Amino acid sequence: MIKVLVVDDSGFFRRRIGEMLSLDSMLEVVGYAHTGEEAITLVKQLKPDVITMDIEMPGMNGIEATRRIMAEQPTPIIMFSSLTTEGAQSTFDALDAGALDFLPKRFQDIAKDLDEARVLLCERVKIVARTPVSKLKPATVAPAIRVKLTVTSKPTATPKVTSLVKEKKAIPVAAKHTIIRHRHSKINLVAIGTSTGGPVALQNVLSKIPANFPLPIIIVQHMPATFTPTFAQRLDQQCAITVKEAQDGDRLEPGVALLAPGGKQMLIKENSSGAFINIEESEPSLTYKPSVDITFRSVSKVFPNNTLAIIMTGMGADGREGCRELKTHGSEVWAQDEQSCVVYGMPAAVVDAGLTDEVLDIDQIGLQIVERV
Repeated sequence: MIKVLVVDDSGFFRRRIGEMLSLDSMLEVVGYAHTGEEAITLVKQLKPDVITMDIEMPGMNGIEATRRIMAEQPTPIIMFSSLTTEGAQSTFDALDAGALDFLPKRFQDIAKDLDEARVLLCERVKIVARTPVSKLKPATVAPAIRVKLTVTSKPTATPKVTSLVKEKKAIPVAAKHTIIRHRHSKINLVAIGTSTGGPVALQNVLSKIPANFPLPIIIVQHMPATFTPTFAQRLDQQCAITVKEAQDGDRLEPGVALLAPGGKQMLIKENSSGAFINIEESEPSLTYKPSVDITFRSVSKVFPNNTLAIIMTGMGADGREGCRELKTHGSEVWAQDEQSCVVYGMPAAVVDAGLTDEVLDIDQIGLQIVERV
């Protein structure tokens, strides 16, 4: 039985969450808290396996409560947030404080009806409940020293091209970790796919890459549309390389990481001027918007045998078939190892399919990218 503590200042929302969780025979709601201070006390008394936490509460908010709980009684936490720019900023602060996952408070944003929302909530609770205590710690990524960006648009190009220029820095000497055993052709693109646990994992990886990194990077992170602009800005502030939400027509450039916009699909295409981003509306029936598989399959048409594809923490199997196609053409595939994943779903899918050249700890991936390139 998985014990759950529900924390929210709204009595209506507490009851609603409690009723939804109680319908699952594997879950037991052991307590309710309406403030951050009360949550900290009940965590010590009840020792729940999972906490659902509201962000905005009177007195101590959910972010500070999460930080305190992680310091005093580490417990898996799922945050409830609003799908707004302010909600996104607060949610990322909560993830940095140690929360593992988040869900919107408006269930209609993620499900067609209440029953589907209940199934999704219960599944998320069960997944994070399996997270070992050793993984429950706040992010410790230090912000990189930033320089100003000069943005230049070329309006006459079709598709449009956005150029981002940043002062270059020396590449740091990477510590020796895992030795890459399988050398393929020269790498021309780094492509990363991730989901649950991805925001903190991406901070870890990208913060280790220097500003003068010689290749473009593309990122697919399962995330709502209102969150990806804020997340890209946050990564850009924390990393030496440039990070931005991808826009239709963006050119792939060295030292620039392009994040797929939420709610749409990001494809890589090519014309006489080189590779560029094509953003398309997603079919409503698709589970993932954006989808790692869809992006990686498009990559295989432009960079068939010279892509470094990396699958990191996340539930499900999105990315496996895209990696299979890349691997078939001769590209290289890495996966994050089980020990450092918040959820070992997406990486396990590519490992179990026999598609990986390397399986690496999250602390190794950024340094190994620099060494490999």
